[in-house]
Amino acid sequence: MKRRDFALTAAAAATLAALPAAFAQGQPFTPKEGENYLVVNPAAPVDTSAGKVEVVEFFSYGCPHCRDFEPIFEKWAAAQPQDVVVRRMHVGFSNAFEPLQRIFFALEAMGLNEKVHTEVFNAILNEKKRLNTLEEVQPWMTERGVDGAKFAAAYKSFGVASKIRRAIELQDAYHVEATPSFGIAGRYYMDPGMTNGFDGMLKTADALIAKLRKSGGQ
Repeated sequence: MKRRDFALTAAAAATLAALPAAFAQGQPFTPKEGENYLVVNPAAPVDTSAGKVEVVEFFSYGCPHCRDFEPIFEKWAAAQPQDVVVRRMHVGFSNAFEPLQRIFFALEAMGLNEKVHTEVFNAILNEKKRLNTLEEVQPWMTERGVDGAKFAAAYKSFGVASKIRRAIELQDAYHVEATPSFGIAGRYYMDPGMTNGFDGMLKTADALIAKLRKSGGQ
């Protein structure tokens, strides 16, 4: 999904896993600035200590490409070493995104994102459920074993409102234009349209993380 919508053409979809020639041939790959990634200037804020590399995945529950990327991203994130801090951030390109942001950040506040994350994608994109108001989403959460009263309190909380505001500030600092996309260490931004698909985005991220690791992370 893009502000400029990330729509794959038939040709792009057929080559979603296609990589630059260096990938295919097993050669060392050096991503190209301005082509495979953008330098963020001024740098975006990070929420990690020195020596750590922060990777932020910008996504939306309303984005089919984010749903498709999710299992690939989860596998990649789980394989990262301790000096790489990976986190998700639900975008808010307009006010219409706020209900989905509230779902994400309320679940995060409750420590339940991993439990319900995939089900939210499925409900919105596969089952076409409306989860745009608390009245719609609270019973749905209760059916999945989430405490409805606690969810409602989190959904309406000042803390969640603050996280939504900070998420928008961060996406703007990274100049996010597409989902899914990565912001790395406050310095770099990339999306699949720049990297020949999901696999290319992960390879580009790996190369930039290695580069940052040599310089101390941030």
